[in-house]
Amino acid sequence: MNKSAEVTQAELNPEEFIREKTQEISSAVGKGLAINALSGGVDSSAVTMLGHKALGERLKTYFINNGLMRKDEPEQIVAAFKKLGVKVEVVGAEEEFFGALKGITGPEEKREAITQTFYKKVFGRLVKESGAKYLLQGTILTDVDETVAGIKRQHNVFEQLGIDPQEAFGYKIIEPLVQLRKDGVRKLSRALGLPESIYNRMPFPGPALSARVIGEVTPEKINTVRTATSIVEEELASTKAFQYMAILHQDRVTGMRDGKREFGLQIEIRCWDSIDARNARPTKLPYETLDKLASRILGGVGGVVSVTYNIAGKPPSTMEAI
Repeated sequence: MNKSAEVTQAELNPEEFIREKTQEISSAVGKGLAINALSGGVDSSAVTMLGHKALGERLKTYFINNGLMRKDEPEQIVAAFKKLGVKVEVVGAEEEFFGALKGITGPEEKREAITQTFYKKVFGRLVKESGAKYLLQGTILTDVDETVAGIKRQHNVFEQLGIDPQEAFGYKIIEPLVQLRKDGVRKLSRALGLPESIYNRMPFPGPALSARVIGEVTPEKINTVRTATSIVEEELASTKAFQYMAILHQDRVTGMRDGKREFGLQIEIRCWDSIDARNARPTKLPYETLDKLASRILGGVGGVVSVTYNIAGKPPSTMEAI
């Protein structure tokens, strides 16, 4: 199989793909060690299972708690993979990530700060401590396409931009999913034995909730968007949408509370219908659903005075805000 050629969901033979990729991983790592970061998303989950099939205990799996994740996410992911026989070690790195993001407002600068903190500082340290020479990660073809096209810099794309991870970070990167798009990864994940709660889990960005804060990222803003996200995910869980989220805007807007004017926060809700994330349309949600979302967010998220719904498709919009 040509490593650079796209394998569509229709073309994908999961069993053959698993055999081929586990052999490639095992051959590349040899008798050494590899590490990987598990976020709980379908891409990183599929890579984790492929890696453990290929390497067993010679793959060290970490969950990097960057302080940017959704409510209770670290605990839920560790518990889910324990049931699958995969030990996951949680690494606390909240201070490092918030320190790297301090004072940064530009979308690409934020992504680069997260990339450098993740790969150079946190994983650089883990590589040295573990003695691993390889990082296994879940880059998919859509990540590469969007980065190379200049749409937005995905945090997990390097060689396609002429960046040598060995030179930049001190270890090599293995990307067994780079021929697939999201629908193919879901099909593969099912064959790997992952539960539906994971293989049908909606996409979540590598920069996590920082991709949903416009402007500077602070612990307070992350707490705001985390609470709003929890409400949005609860209310839209029964929809068949590809992805849904809450975005915290930077500008304050005029509102009223207790009969007085208040310059408050604005939350934007996005909900998408898509197959592989290359193109998407806003889901036509019932007005009653939007009204309930607005009521819960206005009543349950401190300081919010405005709730809006995005109706621009991709393109020209993108699924995440930054």
